[in-house]
Amino acid sequence: MVNTWFVLVIVISYCLGNISPSTLQAREKGIDIKKAGSGNAGTTNTLRVLGPKAALVTMVVDIAKGALAVSLACIFAPDAAMYCALAVFIGHIWPVFLKFKGGKGVATAFGAVVTLDWRLGLLSLVIVVLAVLITRKVSLGSIIIGLAFPVECYFMKPDFIYVGTIMALLVLFKHRSNFVRLIHGEEDSISFSRFKKKGGE
Repeated sequence: MVNTWFVLVIVISYCLGNISPSTLQAREKGIDIKKAGSGNAGTTNTLRVLGPKAALVTMVVDIAKGALAVSLACIFAPDAAMYCALAVFIGHIWPVFLKFKGGKGVATAFGAVVTLDWRLGLLSLVIVVLAVLITRKVSLGSIIIGLAFPVECYFMKPDFIYVGTIMALLVLFKHRSNFVRLIHGEEDSISFSRFKKKGGE
């Protein structure tokens, strides 16, 4: 028998992932975020195109929707929690309400993972922050965590390894253009005081 709550929270999680704060904020200013800057509906490009306030809102909302999706699952259908993490993540990357043109999902994935297991989320955050501080390349931080996350899951949350590996592979897939630029030495670095207009997240 199909568990109604199990299915419902997964659908809700996907729909939550469709919420795009960067797209909404850009529209208010008459800008199509998918055609501005790097064309990505994420925090880094929002900072580049719309400024720090809009970027902060984007980051907070993207993290919050991931956390909310898993929290709802924990309340109504605990067995669906890890699948809701995947659903909200996919909803962010391929939002049906935005013609399947979303962001790269790292912030949303973090919100979902840290709610599912705070230790796993905290370790992932530390890895990303250190990678960005050392290399000054946001995309490299995302790529490194994409490679490291399945290993984290194996040792810290084995029951999440299959879903976690899918999420990690999707992060790497969404950063394939960044990977090519890194290989050719064309990926921009960040200065923490200003962002260049070319390349990036």
